[in-house]
Amino acid sequence: MRFKKFGKALLMSALSAGGILGITSCVQSYTVGYLWVTGTNTAETTGNGIISGFKIDHNTGFLTPINGLPISSGGANPGRAVVISGGRFIYVLNRGVNQQGGSDCTTADPCQYSNITQFAVGGNGILSPQETFYTQGINPFRLIADPAGNYLYVLDHDSPSGASCALSLGNGVTSCGDITAFKIDSATGRLTLVVNSQVTAANGTPLTYFPVPANPVDFVLAGGYVLTVSGTPATGDSVFPYTYSASNGQLTVNQNSSQPLNITQATAIVSGGGYVYVLDNEPITANGITSYSQFIPFSVGTNGALQQQTGGAIPDDPTLSNPIYLIYENKGKWVYVANQGNNNTSTGNPQSGLAGYVIDPATHQLSEIPGSPWGGGAGPQCLLEDPSNQFIYTANYNDSTVTGRVIDQNSGVLNNLPGHANITYPLLGPAAWCMVSGRTS
Repeated sequence: MRFKKFGKALLMSALSAGGILGITSCVQSYTVGYLWVTGTNTAETTGNGIISGFKIDHNTGFLTPINGLPISSGGANPGRAVVISGGRFIYVLNRGVNQQGGSDCTTADPCQYSNITQFAVGGNGILSPQETFYTQGINPFRLIADPAGNYLYVLDHDSPSGASCALSLGNGVTSCGDITAFKIDSATGRLTLVVNSQVTAANGTPLTYFPVPANPVDFVLAGGYVLTVSGTPATGDSVFPYTYSASNGQLTVNQNSSQPLNITQATAIVSGGGYVYVLDNEPITANGITSYSQFIPFSVGTNGALQQQTGGAIPDDPTLSNPIYLIYENKGKWVYVANQGNNNTSTGNPQSGLAGYVIDPATHQLSEIPGSPWGGGAGPQCLLEDPSNQFIYTANYNDSTVTGRVIDQNSGVLNNLPGHANITYPLLGPAAWCMVSGRTS
């Protein structure tokens, strides 16, 4: 069959237009990753929290809710959660409730029914609950995984036995927290307890946890060590190191004493770019400027000792306070800090903000980016960068939102997402934590 000249031209035009439209459609919008948020909403009849989820648009950073979410978090009062490498499994730490039914877990009024709930990540970011696991200590509140996704660690605020504290921490220690360690099955995601092979309890059996000093605040895996910040304003804060084994997940004590940090209100410890940062929420004065918070960069030395970097503590933006998290941008150019409050109390409605810092490639000195800080949602609980290294997101407790900004790739300035003066996405209740994974479908 022959086509007439006009027919050929029309067919070629249609094919060309179809090709262009297909390419344009592909370029304009595709999912670059998934963002999930744990939330403390307890409207469900079970009293459980929830997990919400969004698809991240590659070109705009806009978020689209994932069909089938939110779902139950598997327990009450969810907090931290992690996605292990490969993006196949998510683990949510549900902290439980105290005897009065509240979520304020303290040593005097501990929370009950805490658990770790495992979820499988399916196509389009949907989550399916799998199994439930339990820590060895009391009041679990922090959760991390090793980079390879082989081991999971949980920081319990209170050890199950005060008598065991001295076994790892020295004679006379009668109260402590602990770390519960799990091996992750690469095929099923199932967790198996890693028993402490270094310490034997009084009855002759190995401990099922790894003691850390009392009043732990946060912990991090960095430089082959698990570092735990502990302390109170009365005693000061310090860091206790365990050596981490990538082959069996064991934590080994090389020194049973903590390293003083000379601060009293540490809020977090974070690893990034080969350095460790301790965030601190107390007034300091530098160069005549009073800042109500700071963060301190360290390198990790022998036996996990922290070595403060040249220049010392870095003042947070003087208009902000209560830094709760820090990320080292993936290209190694900038550092961003999420702050839960500011110092303008005259309005009676303090807002939160993000501060950004330029990293000097030669000295690693940090200086605040011109135009910083930037606004965000109220009461951020987390801060992360998307898998394409273009966008920054926070999930926020006070206004139950997720907020997003785009990174200027030349200056590090955090701009509004394209075409919007202030882009926020509502959640069904206060946010507790957020996590991100690359595209899986």
